[in-house]
Amino acid sequence: MKIEIRKFGWTLMMCAAIAMGGLMTACSSDDDNNNGGGDGGDDLKDPEVTYKGTTASSTGILFNKGTELGNGDQNFEFTGDVTLTKGTYLLKGWVYVSAGAKLRIPAGTIIKGDRDTKAALIIEPGGYAEIIGTKNEPVVMTSEQEPGKRKPGDWGGLIICGKAKNNEGNKAIEGGPRTTHGGNDDADNSGIYQYIRVEFAGYPFEKDQEINGITFGSVGSGTTIDHLQVSYSCDDSYEWFGGSANYKYLVAYKGWDDEFDTDNGFSGNVEYCLSIRDPRIADTSQSNGFESDNNASGAETEPFTTATFKHVTFIGPATAKNADFQNTADYINGGGLAPTDLDKSNPTLGKFQSAMQIRRSSKLNVENVLAVGYPIGLIVDGEKGSTPKYAKDGLFTLKNIVFAGMGVVGSDGNKIYEDHLSTDGKTIADASRVSFSHEFFVNDGSFGTTYSNSINNQVMEEASLGLTDPMKTGQNYCPSTTISDGNGGYIGAFKDASDNWLEGWTNFDPQNTVY
Repeated sequence: MKIEIRKFGWTLMMCAAIAMGGLMTACSSDDDNNNGGGDGGDDLKDPEVTYKGTTASSTGILFNKGTELGNGDQNFEFTGDVTLTKGTYLLKGWVYVSAGAKLRIPAGTIIKGDRDTKAALIIEPGGYAEIIGTKNEPVVMTSEQEPGKRKPGDWGGLIICGKAKNNEGNKAIEGGPRTTHGGNDDADNSGIYQYIRVEFAGYPFEKDQEINGITFGSVGSGTTIDHLQVSYSCDDSYEWFGGSANYKYLVAYKGWDDEFDTDNGFSGNVEYCLSIRDPRIADTSQSNGFESDNNASGAETEPFTTATFKHVTFIGPATAKNADFQNTADYINGGGLAPTDLDKSNPTLGKFQSAMQIRRSSKLNVENVLAVGYPIGLIVDGEKGSTPKYAKDGLFTLKNIVFAGMGVVGSDGNKIYEDHLSTDGKTIADASRVSFSHEFFVNDGSFGTTYSNSINNQVMEEASLGLTDPMKTGQNYCPSTTISDGNGGYIGAFKDASDNWLEGWTNFDPQNTVY
């Protein structure tokens, strides 16, 4: 028997060996990887695992003397209730926190994703997790590779799924896991997720099936989510498929594809976001800041994607600090970080596109946004669905947005880098006129129409912003003086250099950090 007494930060251990019918239970000393018992995964004995087909199942989650999360199987189903002790763990295989299971991960814990087993942590509908870091001790989920050898796609990523509404019903989550998501409980609670860094995630399970840095599938509003940083994801930094949860303080740092991707009727509010791009990394699908769809086909299906993003700063690839930037294959070469050694399903390099692409019947609302240095500012894309019509009808809002240092203000179609009028999102209808996207953004009445829900937007030069880099991120991102929205508020993620919610918990050099 082991009795643990904690007092004044000290741990006293009392161990006894008890013999019962020839069975001896041994004592062991306490360490950071002891989970406090209750999961069958103590320092001496792994928990019991049962198999149903190719799925392993256990009430315990700790293996290999308490150092590993999951037993290494591609599909490991955790069914118990476990609170980890602060420490360093290796995540192996796809670990599903299944319906009814509970997992708690405390502040200061480091979880390294195993590359060989494509490790991912997946919270299923009805499952519950508390991954709660603090400002001074975030929870870090990162690559197991040595400093200097880490790359996007070293492991799978974090997936959180719930029972809130989406517009495609019970839907399989992106990336290849077994998990489906969706229901009718918009108040569903999948747990608490605070002060978390996810680094070098996004393993390409198969072609066009990469796991994102963090994926949200129909997550309900009962879930608490704030202070997340995703760095060097091999797909999108964040992607939402439906759901109604609210989010605050998100950082997307040098991801591969889109930064904030919204699909399938996501209706939550997202406030205070920073995105910083690596000018050498972009996806073959064309990388955006916002990419927003109602669904893949553009069908006018309820619930619509109506999420609101407010107080966001996008620092794109073509800023003053990257004066040599070229949106070409010669320049966008991965910067030595392309995961070319994985397999043929790797994502491939492409070009940067826009700060904001709203398409496929999305009704995304965007307010108080500062976007700097993209080839295109805004695409209201009419190739599929009715987004341009929704814009004309005032069914979504673009308000208090500043574009600085853009190649062009707007374009009307995917992968069209010119500011010409298009009506179908594919061909140029009138090369002598600016795009509808341009007109909608500046709202100057050039077409004889004003758009009441596109207001107070501005186009300016980057130099006029006075951007600084107080956190030494590698890019200037914070205005030296407040950019006012005209109503007593401010535009962008930061009011000024003193308003720095990044301090303490973020990391802008995960490649060289010793974990």
